Amino acid sequence: MRQIFLDTETTGLDPRQGHRIVEVAGVEMVNRRLTGNRFHRYLNPERDIDAGAQQVHGLTSEFLQDKPRFADIADELIAFLHGAELVIHNAPFDMGFLNAELQRLDRLPMVEYCPTVTDTLKLAKDLHPGQKNNLDALCRRYAVDNTSRTLHGALLDAELLGAVYLGMTRGQESLVMEVGAPAAQFGPQHSTVHAPLKVILADIQELAAHDTELTRIEQEGRNASLWRAAPME
Repeated sequence: MRQIFLDTETTGLDPRQGHRIVEVAGVEMVNRRLTGNRFHRYLNPERDIDAGAQQVHGLTSEFLQDKPRFADIADELIAFLHGAELVIHNAPFDMGFLNAELQRLDRLPMVEYCPTVTDTLKLAKDLHPGQKNNLDALCRRYAVDNTSRTLHGALLDAELLGAVYLGMTRGQESLVMEVGAPAAQFGPQHSTVHAPLKVILADIQELAAHDTELTRIEQEGRNASLWRAAPME
């Protein structure tokens, strides 16, 4: 199973208002193991960056001035992502921006290249209702070191998300086993024959204590004890 942990940084909050992507990154995982393959680009958005957005990611127009435009890297990005499951924290936000960029180029929406998208924010809310579920909170919850995250950054956040996702889905490793794979591939097999159970009977003192407790219960309830009426095996 091939997954790409994806993140973007933008000039603002709403692509419908003309805001653009200024950074995009993806980190590849295959069968729950990071491969080391990644995609990372800073982009010239060809417009100003909102002050609030700049405070979040720290990217300036001056820094991005000589960077490629989305149109310059679109084919390379699609080739990297194609066919993978996208794993994104707050997926509607990033997918909205990616689709807006693709639409400007008269390209198909992202779902045509990557039909499966997993939103880890929704997953986290299902697992931890009523709690903070931003990336920093999830890093703390799953013991992922995020001390280097002083600002948002697409590559760092994609890497952190990969580590958080493994923590959130721990115990599902068996789901990625290939159907039809030889049993020996997954380690030694164990016999289903069980040793005889060892039966330990109560001794005289324990039986006497049990009888005393039943007598007390009968006196308090003024009824015969069900335990005395039950047949002994």
